[in-house]
Amino acid sequence: MFTRHSFLGYRKIAAIMNREGDSIHANTVRSYMREMGIIAIYPGPNLSKRDLRHRIYPYLLRKLDITHPDQVWSVDITYIRMKHGWMYLFAIIDWYSKYIIDWQLDQSLEIGFVLETMRRALARRQPEIINSDQGSHFTSPQYIDLLKENSVRISMDGKGRATDNIAIERFWRSLKYNEIYIHEYNSPRETRRGVEHYIHLHNFYLPHQSLKNQTPESVYNQTVVLTSTSE
Repeated sequence: MFTRHSFLGYRKIAAIMNREGDSIHANTVRSYMREMGIIAIYPGPNLSKRDLRHRIYPYLLRKLDITHPDQVWSVDITYIRMKHGWMYLFAIIDWYSKYIIDWQLDQSLEIGFVLETMRRALARRQPEIINSDQGSHFTSPQYIDLLKENSVRISMDGKGRATDNIAIERFWRSLKYNEIYIHEYNSPRETRRGVEHYIHLHNFYLPHQSLKNQTPESVYNQTVVLTSTSE
């Protein structure tokens, strides 16, 4: 039952089993789950809460026709579960090509890993707009100043509108269902290896229907390839 529905906790599993004729106490289910080392998958604390002292920017993508790479980047932070504890994944995705431009895992939610990853990405390519939620990392003066220094327009989701940042939300879903939830990482090293493996598959191997079955990498770099060929 847990394999099919990894979000179920011991109380719901017990309720379903009793409803279907397998008499069992919820505490017994909890003991079995502990013995097998399995826990329900559930979201941790909300990472999107903003510091009310920080400035919020308007959402710039509504009705915007996104037609080429580096027109819009989308950024976000999510939890990655390990057997004992959590890590935090920050990623940057190109909205047009779905290419993961850069990413970093950290065991702390301090802003440093976000700034480091963003600086690395901006040193390689120049986006027109970067979109995020209204979380404290993305409304912080350090982050805002970094984007302004690089002449990037700042876009932020409307409050409570996760679909405003749908490009990165869809990637989180595929990463977690296709990699994270079916593995049990024992250490940060194993976690990084698993995340790196899936991001490589996503960028370079898996065909995407929205890209006419091309890979994100081929679409993201097509302008560069065409330019070098014409030369």
